[in-house]
Amino acid sequence: MQRSPGKKLVLIIGLVALAAAGVGVWRHETGGKEAPKSLNGKQASAGTPVTTAVAQRGEIDLSLKLIGRAEAYSTVNVRSRVSGQLDTLAFTPGTHVKKGDLLARVDPRPLKAALDEAQGKVASDEAQLAKAEADLGRYQNMLGKGFVSRADFDLYKANLGVARAALVSDRAAARAAQTQLDFTTISAPFDGVTGAPLAYPGATLTADTTDIVVLNQVDPIRIAFAIPEDSLAAVRNSARRGALPVQAKIPGDTGGPLKGELEFIDNAVDVTTGTIVLKARFANADGRLTAGQFAEVTLPTTRLTDAVSIPVIALQSSSAGTFVFVVKADKTVEQRPITTGATTADRVVVDKGLQAGERVVTEGQLLLVDGARVR
Repeated sequence: MQRSPGKKLVLIIGLVALAAAGVGVWRHETGGKEAPKSLNGKQASAGTPVTTAVAQRGEIDLSLKLIGRAEAYSTVNVRSRVSGQLDTLAFTPGTHVKKGDLLARVDPRPLKAALDEAQGKVASDEAQLAKAEADLGRYQNMLGKGFVSRADFDLYKANLGVARAALVSDRAAARAAQTQLDFTTISAPFDGVTGAPLAYPGATLTADTTDIVVLNQVDPIRIAFAIPEDSLAAVRNSARRGALPVQAKIPGDTGGPLKGELEFIDNAVDVTTGTIVLKARFANADGRLTAGQFAEVTLPTTRLTDAVSIPVIALQSSSAGTFVFVVKADKTVEQRPITTGATTADRVVVDKGLQAGERVVTEGQLLLVDGARVR
């Protein structure tokens, strides 16, 4: 059954009256005050939170970032200086050893026998020398009394000279035999890290030929890297002012960068690649660098003496170019275009558009527009 138009009108009027009564009750309970502003409105009036940095004027070093490879400061293939059978290995592969530590020993028995023989000859020569000296002394008294001829006396005098010469020669042979015996003990020539054994006990060693182990000196250690030849002049100019500092960062290492200094510039440019090899020396007492390991090297090339610079993260880009947000005294920001120069590490040189002492936004730029208030 359909309702009549009059009944519909009465129903609509009743609903409107009910809504009006509800609004009146709400205004009465709130004392007629307006609803509080939204949270976003409060934040907007307080300003957008940002992080800032001050543009600085002063010296700044431009640098190259390169990939280098660590190499041992010195490497030695340890060999025996005498032939013989390898008796023992006294090192643990892959561990640090000190200069003078025992690495290996060659069977000393054959050389010990040779030394005993040489020392026996020395003892015989000493006895012969004592007899010759005694004989010469007796014949010298008899010569004065006319009991012996001059020729006999000269013979005993010559025998004394022969005995002395034989003793000198055999003593030298004994020292040589002792040296050979000492060579059966093979010690580390410097502090370093041992590799895997290249010969094992029982092997026959050939003097100065058979490798026993490779020893790497890793403290200090070098990092070798190549720079473009057009950067060589700037590096040489910087090196003339004194020791050129070099930094190295190891991939995956949580420690800070290693600090060293440039030690070597090669004497020729590689005509194939147009680069030249440089090497930097680093202290490595903690063993953070291992020979053959890659590292990211930072090498200063040119020093600017009066440059304005800001952190790289302050830079923003638009279709009109590069700009930064500059914080003014009234805590609002100005979107200002700038002209940038060279970049080094985490800073960039500003050629135009910014003065030293001005403050720029480094974090929070995405929430800003020109004239926005910040905190």
